[in-house]
Amino acid sequence: MTEQAPLDDDVALAEAPDAEDVIDDGAEEGGRPDDRIDDERHDEENRLKPRYVRSVEAALEAEDRGAVYDLVEPLHPADIADLLELFDRDERTRLAIAISDLMSSEVVAELNDFVREDMMEALPADAVALIAEQLDTDDAVQLIEDLDAPDQQAILAEMDAGDRAAIESALSYPEETAGRLMQREVVAVPEHLTVGDLIDLLRQEDHGLPTEFHEVFVVDASFHPVGTCNLSWVLRTPRTIALADVMKRDQTLIPVSMDQEEVALMFQKYALISAAVVDEDERLVGQMTVDDVVHIIAEEAGEDALLMSGAGDGDINEPLRDAYSSRVRWLIANLGTALIASLIIAAFGAAIEKLVALAVLMPIVASIGGNAGTQTMAVTVRAIAMNQLTRANTKRILWREMRVAMLNGVTVAVLIGLATAAIFTPVLGGVIALAMVINVITAGFAGVMVPVIFDRLDTDPAVASSVFVTMITDSMGFFAFLGLAVASGIAG
Repeated sequence: MTEQAPLDDDVALAEAPDAEDVIDDGAEEGGRPDDRIDDERHDEENRLKPRYVRSVEAALEAEDRGAVYDLVEPLHPADIADLLELFDRDERTRLAIAISDLMSSEVVAELNDFVREDMMEALPADAVALIAEQLDTDDAVQLIEDLDAPDQQAILAEMDAGDRAAIESALSYPEETAGRLMQREVVAVPEHLTVGDLIDLLRQEDHGLPTEFHEVFVVDASFHPVGTCNLSWVLRTPRTIALADVMKRDQTLIPVSMDQEEVALMFQKYALISAAVVDEDERLVGQMTVDDVVHIIAEEAGEDALLMSGAGDGDINEPLRDAYSSRVRWLIANLGTALIASLIIAAFGAAIEKLVALAVLMPIVASIGGNAGTQTMAVTVRAIAMNQLTRANTKRILWREMRVAMLNGVTVAVLIGLATAAIFTPVLGGVIALAMVINVITAGFAGVMVPVIFDRLDTDPAVASSVFVTMITDSMGFFAFLGLAVASGIAG
C-alpha cells in the first residue's frame, strides 16, 4: 500500500470531551451514569419493564389508540421491535395498526424472523413494498424471502423496477450464501480518477450512492475490482493524487456462492470491515459488511447449539406445528438408539438377576461416558465450524482428544473403583473402573470421529452427532461393564 501523505499543519484534531460533559446536566443525583437507558420504560439491563408492557397492553385492550401511540412513540426502533415480540400474534397486529406511523423500516429490520413473517402476511402488499423500498437490499430480501411465492410476487409488483430487479436477483441465489445476503448498494469508481475527482463525485446530490459505506471499490472497465480505498485514506490524501497510487490492491473477494459461515470466518480471520462480492466472472456485484457478519455469527452459533440438542430452530416465536415436527423426529431417533442399549442390557439379564449391584452401577458408567462424549463432540463441532479442524490435522486432534479421554477415564475410574470396592467388593470395584476407562476412551473417539464423518459427508456435524455419540457411549458402557462382570465370574 502506498504511504499516505501527512496531515497539513493547519488541521486540528478535536479532543474527546470529558465524561462529565457527556452526561446530561439534568440527570438525577445517584442515577445510572448511562442516561440513554429510560428508567420509566427500561430496567437496569435495558429491557422493557413488565409494568410498561402491561400499560401498553391495557391501552390496547381499551382500544385507546392515542394512549398506545403516546406510550410507544418515545421508544427506539429496536425497542419497538422488542415490544411487538412480547405480544401474542393477534395482539401484535392490533398494536402494529395502532402505531402504524412508527412501523418504520428500522423497526421491521429488527424484528424476529417469525414475527416479521407474521407481520408481513398481515399487512397489505403495497405497505410491505413501501417498507422494503426503504431498506438496504439485504434487509429487504430478508423481509420477504420467507413469504409464500404469491405474497412475494404481490409485493414485488408494487415495488420500483430497480428495487424489484435487485431483490429478484438476490432471491435467485441459494439461502445463506453471500449472493443472498450481500448489499447491492456499493460505491464503485474507475481507477483513472484522482482523489479530488472521487471527493467531488461523492458530494454530488443525485449520485444514487448508499447513505452509509466504509470504503470505495475501484474497478476496471469490465467492472472487475482492482482495489479499495478506505474513506480515511481519501480524506487524508491530497486531491491531485491518483486513486491508482493510493488504493489497496490486495483485497479479499467473496464469491456469490460462498456459504455465510465461511464469509463470517473470512471476516474474523482477516479483520474485515467490508469486502467485495463477485460473481462467476469476477465482476463486482455487491458487498458484505461487518454488521451483516455480526448477525451471521450470532445466528450460526445459536443454530449449532440448537441442532446439537435436536431443538430445531429453537425460537419461542416459532409456530407450534414447526416446533413439534422439528423436535419429535429427534426424540424418535433417540428412542431407536436407546433400544440398542436396552437390547444389550437384556442380553445380560441373567447376570443382573444374580448380582443386583450391576443394575445399580451400570447407569453410572453410561452417564459418565455420555458426558465425556458430549464434551469432546462440542469441542470438535466448534473446531470444524471455525476451520480449526481440517483434513490436515484430524489425526493430531484425534490423538490429542484420546489422551485427554484416557486421563479423564483413569481419574474417574480410580474414584468410582475405590467407592465400589468399599461398598461392594474389590473385584466389582476393579470391573467398574476398567469399564469406565474403556467407555470414556470410546467416548473421546466417538466425540471426534462422528462429527468428522458427518462433515466429510457434507452434512452439518451439529445436526445428528449427539444422537450417535450418545448411542455409542451408552451401548459401550453397558456392554463393557456387564461383559467384564460376567468375564470376571462375579455374575457368572
